[in-house]
Amino acid sequence: MTLTSRAIQLITQKQLAASLLRRQKDSHKGMFGTVTVIGGASGMTGAALLAARAALKLGAGCVHAVLLAEDAPVADLLQPELMLHKASDLPDFHPHPDGPLASLSPSKREGTNVKSLFNSDVLVIGCGMGRDMSAQKLLRDSLQSPATLVLDADALNLAAAHPDLHEQLVARQGPTVLTPHPGEAARLLACHTADIQAERVACALRLAQKFSCSVVLKGANSLCVTRDGQLFVNDTGNPGMSAPGMGDVLAGMIAAFIAQGLSADDAMLLAVHLHGAAGDELAEHTALGMTATEVTNQARELLNRWISR
Repeated sequence: MTLTSRAIQLITQKQLAASLLRRQKDSHKGMFGTVTVIGGASGMTGAALLAARAALKLGAGCVHAVLLAEDAPVADLLQPELMLHKASDLPDFHPHPDGPLASLSPSKREGTNVKSLFNSDVLVIGCGMGRDMSAQKLLRDSLQSPATLVLDADALNLAAAHPDLHEQLVARQGPTVLTPHPGEAARLLACHTADIQAERVACALRLAQKFSCSVVLKGANSLCVTRDGQLFVNDTGNPGMSAPGMGDVLAGMIAAFIAQGLSADDAMLLAVHLHGAAGDELAEHTALGMTATEVTNQARELLNRWISR
């Protein structure tokens, strides 16, 4: 069977229902996993916070956000349940010599309590991360982590641009989910965006095969490829979701479901379908001006409705 002749399955709510489990009466947060989001360089902290908020609101037990910006907030006033850290506080973190974090003294990075962040159940890396040496170091460390990875945005761009990171990604044994839009997919496959759009099925399959990863190729009728090569198409979502932060929210949702015990493949399928379905409900009255934050909140409401049926 050739790449383009494989059967394409439709993601359906019924198919996903079995993965949605009600919580037991004696549940506690430690049962629902830990997610760490790494990103948020200067001017882009919102991207990492959107992913972290989505992970929290879709059910992860504990959520950390490691932010690269020098002026990163110490708390998220809109979501104080999140635990925020500066990348400069990570042990063995070496800022780019010309970057804004270089002026921090090493003493400020000693004695921190964040040594276990790379051993979280799930790492989401790339949201608003930038592409400097500091970002490369964080991605390199993440690729060596035993955690399940969700790679988005600049993590994908860095893996495409640097052969050593590319090789690390290919060599990973643990589950990894790639979430490229067509431009990022083109960089990973060393082609043009038009090539991706002309052959979306073949390109999605090629990405999964090349990197031994689960892949969601985003866009209208997003394509999902599981690690074993099964191909799915999603029919939820609408043009109103063409807005900033939607991809960050999707990455956080995928991580939330992995943290709660779903496989990377099942978490990807559930998150992609739910993300679009939440957008569809919003589009009934907010087709223009829809925001990623609204999609997060609507996805939480919709998920709870699905579980209660």
